[in-house]
Amino acid sequence: MLKQKELSKLKTGEPVKHFLLLNKIETKTTKANKSYLNLELRDKSAVYPAKVWDNFEDFLARAKEGDVVKVEGVIEEFNNQPQIRILSIDLARESDNVSQKDFLPVSERNLDEMLNEFKEFMNSIQNRYLRELLKVIFDKETFEKYINVPAGKAWHHSYVHGLLEHTLEILKICDLMCKIHPELDRDILLTAAILHDFGKTEELTYENSFDYTDKGRLLGHITIAALKIQEAADKINNFPGKLLTLLLHLVLSHQGKLEHASPVEPKTLEAIVLYHADELSAKTNAYKLAIKADEDKEGSWTRFLPLAGTMLYTEKQQNGEEPKETLFD
Repeated sequence: MLKQKELSKLKTGEPVKHFLLLNKIETKTTKANKSYLNLELRDKSAVYPAKVWDNFEDFLARAKEGDVVKVEGVIEEFNNQPQIRILSIDLARESDNVSQKDFLPVSERNLDEMLNEFKEFMNSIQNRYLRELLKVIFDKETFEKYINVPAGKAWHHSYVHGLLEHTLEILKICDLMCKIHPELDRDILLTAAILHDFGKTEELTYENSFDYTDKGRLLGHITIAALKIQEAADKINNFPGKLLTLLLHLVLSHQGKLEHASPVEPKTLEAIVLYHADELSAKTNAYKLAIKADEDKEGSWTRFLPLAGTMLYTEKQQNGEEPKETLFD
């Protein structure tokens, strides 16, 4: 078991003497034409940028993304963001008894509990074509990826089992909306919720580090999912064309806006619900993780979050006295 202080708990000026996962490695050049190494290093709690300014040629020749490294340095702050100034860095040795999995965050939810919830939702879908479609798509290998892959590299649900957790949140929101608005087609909405980020099983890697595959960078998870759905539907006799079109529309439009990489914008009630359910799940999780990452930071606000475009208020609410009377008798 790896025992070292979490990166997110280290304050500015504190020393770093850690094993960390090399999330990214690249060479850059300053305005003065000096080369340096630009790195991303991570543990389960955080991903921090880091710089190596001198004598890095040997390390660069041996290191690759996904390696475990031994780092000595200090926590600094640059543009109001923490980073590591590296004093020394080298590859971990086999005798150090550390592996990539020691540094990858995992969902705090119980996996068996999530799997049971997921199967309940799957079994509640009544449309026989949609049930068959899900059965064709989720072969053993694909399902294994689906329940392990993160929902994102860094922004939301960015941990092992993250996609499953994210999907369950969306399913619960969509299911609630179907109870509030019974005119919604629950079967197609829940099927789309299950498949909306399905393409991330091929877009992202999770075994040694969280990163994009070549296919993921070239096609994106929305395109991958649409192609897989079409391929599965083609294997099912007489799969209704209109049903396939509506399902594909929900998946293709789930990010809501063209500028957010949706090929189309939502144009059905079910597509609108899926888009907002996805937004609610993703942003709530991302903001919660940002607050948690800064829970030991002084003051009542997180550092500025570029993807959110704001800081977040973090001060805990003080418990007042229990009311002696109810508001309404």
